Amino acid sequence: MGCTSCGTGKPNGCKSNGGCSSGGCNRLNVYDWLADLPIDNPEDYCKIVEVSFNQGSRKDYYKNTTGNYFSKGDIVAVEGISGFDVGTVNLSGELVRFQLKKKRLDEYTSEFKKILRLATDNDIAKWKETKLRERQVLIRSRAIARQLNLNLKMSEVEIQADARKATFYYIADERVDFRELIRLYANEFKVKVEMKQIGARQEAGKVGGIGSCGRELCCSTWLTDFKSVNTNAARYQNLSINQTKLSGQCGRLKCCLNYELDTYLDALQYFPEDADVIEVAKGKAFLVKKDIFRNLMWYSMSDSTKYYPLSIETVKDIKAQNQRGIKPAALQTVEIVSDKPKDVEPEFVDVVGQISLKSLEKNNNKRKSPPKKNRENNQNSPRGSANQKHRHKPTNNRRNNNNQNNRDKNPPKS
Repeated sequence: MGCTSCGTGKPNGCKSNGGCSSGGCNRLNVYDWLADLPIDNPEDYCKIVEVSFNQGSRKDYYKNTTGNYFSKGDIVAVEGISGFDVGTVNLSGELVRFQLKKKRLDEYTSEFKKILRLATDNDIAKWKETKLRERQVLIRSRAIARQLNLNLKMSEVEIQADARKATFYYIADERVDFRELIRLYANEFKVKVEMKQIGARQEAGKVGGIGSCGRELCCSTWLTDFKSVNTNAARYQNLSINQTKLSGQCGRLKCCLNYELDTYLDALQYFPEDADVIEVAKGKAFLVKKDIFRNLMWYSMSDSTKYYPLSIETVKDIKAQNQRGIKPAALQTVEIVSDKPKDVEPEFVDVVGQISLKSLEKNNNKRKSPPKKNRENNQNSPRGSANQKHRHKPTNNRRNNNNQNNRDKNPPKS
């Protein structure tokens, strides 16, 4: 079985946290298809490594100064705030340079924290201990924020591996003054406190879930760059503006509305823009929708409920004639051929005279009368024989015996 979260397809699953269970896999933004290739020149090999933390919800880049080669899944100890932190190698090699270019970072001039060493058993034990503490800290932090009546929602807490620093992720619609909150957190948890505000999309990515498509949420698996989505994306794709269907689990418009938007925009370039209303001899025809898959434009007349499919060339010709003051006699519709096979109705079959009533009567008689085997079993069974003896009337021999007993008790008088 390969990893279902990142789709790496490795036979043994992921190496982080003892396997890929409940989000333990490193969620990828890019598939490392160069991981198994040999290194030709170690000097030209990229010295920057992408390390993921907190089950892949946070990623950062670190400089490899140890001289060791780290592959995907290795647990390493890196520089932290006044200490060290433990993460999992997510990406290494040549593909990291493409990611740095995407983030507008330079391999040689940008400042990166360093990888200290390959994580030891003590580092991993300390790391797991702090991870078990995060749940209790989150519950307590929510209670403290509620006592101060702050309008914020504490979403997640991430504690550094050496338990010297804690990052609190919160959601707030307005600006919040949490200076008093930071002081209470520092006294309560004995750590250095850092507050980070996130949005609803980032929260949904941290919580995770299953989308309407039946797959795991994109924001919790591979999507890291959240672009703005508006209702124009739905209008260009001829989708009904239904807020419940277009919204994701975060309450915002679904990110997948932008996936095919460029394809629709490229196809809409060939459609005429000022063709919402065209005129014919019968009256005005109004545009209903644009079908980019068939290159058709659907119109409807004001005096009927019928829809007329027109090709792009036909609409352009009618629009040009209207500009010259000419109104065509009728709309030249396009015949639509469906690839779906038509449903054939079953033919009527006359079966009169083929079924006789005698056969039905025989079947009814068979159902009423019990089978012979059951009757024989009842007779042979001890319960059935006892019942039969109980039901039978006393025989003549029993009557004679009873009469003889009465005579012995009351002998006749001499």
